Amino acid sequence: MELNVQKRSVLGRSVKALRKQGLVPAELYGKGVENFHLSVPAKEFKKVYKLAGENTVVNVMLDGKKYPVLINDVSFDPLSGNVKSADLYQIRMDEKLKVGVPLEFVGIAPAVKGENGILVKALQEVMVEALPMDIPRDFKVDLSKLAAIGQSFYVKDLSIPSGVKVLVAPETVVATVTAQVTEEEELAMREAAGVGTDTIKVETEEKKAERDAVKAATSETAAVPAKEASKTKEAPKK
Repeated sequence: MELNVQKRSVLGRSVKALRKQGLVPAELYGKGVENFHLSVPAKEFKKVYKLAGENTVVNVMLDGKKYPVLINDVSFDPLSGNVKSADLYQIRMDEKLKVGVPLEFVGIAPAVKGENGILVKALQEVMVEALPMDIPRDFKVDLSKLAAIGQSFYVKDLSIPSGVKVLVAPETVVATVTAQVTEEEELAMREAAGVGTDTIKVETEEKKAERDAVKAATSETAAVPAKEASKTKEAPKK
C-alpha cells in the first residue's frame, strides 16, 4: 500500500491554506531518521487510512524514495470530520514493534437477543509485539459464542496469527453478557458500595422538591393576566 506525498515549506497557522486546497499537512519522523514536513492529497490519505488503519505498513513515496511507515496519529475537525493533520512514523522492517491492535466485534450474542442480556465490552484493543509485516489489521471477536448470561469472551479466544506475541494475560475478559439489573438489585449494589438508603431517600426528596418548585413557578406564570404579560414583553428599549 502506497501513499504519495510532497515536501512542504508552509508551517504553523499557514497550513489552513493547504487544507483549503484539499491537502493534509503531515509529519514524517522516526527513531534515528530525518524528519520531513509533508502535504498529502486528502482524498488519497482517507482512502489509504481507511484500509490501513494504524497497524498496517504503508509505503510513503517521497522524491522517488520509499519510506515504510505506520500512520501514528490522525487529527480530525470535530465539525466537518475532515482530516486536519497526520503523523507518519517511519519504521524498520526488521525490528519488532509494540502496538495496540483494535478489536472488531462481529455477530450477535444469543444471550443478548434471546435472554435480554446486556453486552459489556471490556476491551477495545489488545497490545501485541511483532514485526511490522506481521501486525494484524484487527482481531475479530465472535459474539455468537456468547450463548448464555454470564458467558465471556477472553483474550485466549482470539485467533492470533503466527509471529504475533500478545502482551495481555490470556484470561483477560474481552466481552461478557450480564443480566438486566432490577431496581432492588441496583439498590443492593449501592448499599454494598456504601451508598445507603438514607442517601437514596435524600436524593429522591431533593428531586421531588425540584419538581414541585418548577410546577409552582409554572403555575404562577400561567396565572399572570394577559394584559400584564403583554406589558412585560413590551418593555421599553434602552
